[in-house]
Amino acid sequence: MTYNILLYYKFVTINDPETLVQEHQALCDALNLRGRIFIGQEGINGTVSGLVDDTNAYQKALREHPIFAGITFKVDEASAHAFKKMHVRNKKEIVRLELDEAPDPTILTAPSLKPKAFYEMMQQDNVVILDTRNQYEYDIGRFKGAINPGIENFRELPIWLKAHQDELKDKTILTYCTGGIRCEKLTGWMMEQGFKDVYQLDGGIITYGQDAQTAGIDWEGQCYVFDERLNVPINQVNPSIVGRDFFDGTPCERFINCANPECNRKMLCSVENEIKHQGSCSEACRNHPHNRYIHPNNEKTAH
Repeated sequence: MTYNILLYYKFVTINDPETLVQEHQALCDALNLRGRIFIGQEGINGTVSGLVDDTNAYQKALREHPIFAGITFKVDEASAHAFKKMHVRNKKEIVRLELDEAPDPTILTAPSLKPKAFYEMMQQDNVVILDTRNQYEYDIGRFKGAINPGIENFRELPIWLKAHQDELKDKTILTYCTGGIRCEKLTGWMMEQGFKDVYQLDGGIITYGQDAQTAGIDWEGQCYVFDERLNVPINQVNPSIVGRDFFDGTPCERFINCANPECNRKMLCSVENEIKHQGSCSEACRNHPHNRYIHPNNEKTAH
């Protein structure tokens, strides 16, 4: 059987998100979809998996919905579900930036560049490429020459940008993220803060990799995704591996979480090193009383 994985979002005013959450949960359950969807007053942000007919029906339902008309889906084929369950939740922000006064992306956001135009602008002088994602996402893959802010979560990025504004203010800044939502929300704020020449990659990394003209050229490594696949290939032209094992620095594209639930650090790690270090990022985490890798009888947990 063939499955599809859908990635999508839309900024749009939703007056009663709680009611829509309930309706949406019922729709997804009826179509046997799995995934996670955030719905709030500012719109919808979701990723779901299901059989092709079911995901097609879901796309049709959203496109015909008066609130979500015009929504765009990124679609990947798969051999199975990419999620264990279906969760639809009401969120204050469908992507968390936590600014006191964030501009409405439907009113103010940076110009979008199609993949070919984005690639061509990357080659120009006085251009910087800004990765708006988290450190672990950057670790496994990024655009060639991209700036890494080294953030642990998206809401830290405005702080980093303010600290580096003087060195970036006269540059052309190309922003990118996985599917486009983070850039669409962030770049309006950047423009308000005085960043004068800002652009965003239309459709994000996923679209760039699927585009027939760019075919993911100059993307290094893999792209982290928020489902059970964890990472997907992007570059169809000149692929490379940039991920490095947390313990020995060898090439690696396999993620685990630290077995200490109070740490839960996401790190690249081979099977051999996971076993050797008992799935833990440090001696303290290995000795933690709630370490998930060790049963009370000290047997190893299957991963």
